[in-house]
Amino acid sequence: MSMLIADSGSTKAEWCLIRKGKNKIIETQGASPYFLNETQLVDLMRNELLPGLKKEVPDQIFFYGTGCAAPANRALVKRALKNVFPGAEIEVEHDLTGTGRALCGKTKGVVAILGTGSNSGYYNGQRIVKNSPGLGYILGDEGSGAYLGRKVLQYYLYNTFDEDLRSRFNHKYHTDAAEILDRVYKKPLPNRYIASYAMFLAENRGHFMIENIIEDGLNDFFFNHLCKYPEIWKSPVHFTGSVAHGFKDILKELCNTYKWELGGVLRKPMDGLIAYHKSR
Repeated sequence: MSMLIADSGSTKAEWCLIRKGKNKIIETQGASPYFLNETQLVDLMRNELLPGLKKEVPDQIFFYGTGCAAPANRALVKRALKNVFPGAEIEVEHDLTGTGRALCGKTKGVVAILGTGSNSGYYNGQRIVKNSPGLGYILGDEGSGAYLGRKVLQYYLYNTFDEDLRSRFNHKYHTDAAEILDRVYKKPLPNRYIASYAMFLAENRGHFMIENIIEDGLNDFFFNHLCKYPEIWKSPVHFTGSVAHGFKDILKELCNTYKWELGGVLRKPMDGLIAYHKSR
């Protein structure tokens, strides 16, 4: 019996094939029904996933992905998986459910994802029972890479950066307003493009403007989302995602300010998902 576990965000997806006690990790671009239709998802799996599997066919597939809260999106992803793996048993769940299972196992806690996008929920030890609405990178995604990256672009385009930061930005990106606006408004997957600028924050820690952007962006997520869960004053709050992992120190400071217990902070939830499914 072989098992394929998938953890997919908007930008990247991590797949783990478990067979005969051995784990094989494969990375592809994100398989999100927000941005890819069924045909595109099938093409992605055939072109990026299957070569890595090397003709291994899983008996069970557990897919956790962004955009899979809505039943219609879960059905779309399941059809795409069934097209590629017609003989497999398939379960498709929201990425928050995967985060809960990976970080909490069978215990209760508030879970949050801070990656390209952001989301949060209360996990009761079995499933997500409360969820602050995720509004996507245009209306929401506070604290995410897209949210923070947008701030970087605004500071650059509005000439808010001081000379030092503006020089560092120009040296790294070699771009201008016309190119940025073209990529954001005319090219596909602008959320990934915008989120890529969050790396500028990680590379320039210590500058007061950089620290302000990070702290304000993460606090927006705490205030608008995490504060909505009364359980957070009784249960730990866990985080996963590249932004959470990269700015763990700020998360700790904010949790101390709000008087919350900080639980686990993982870059990726895959190790926890592997342990969860092996124990079932």
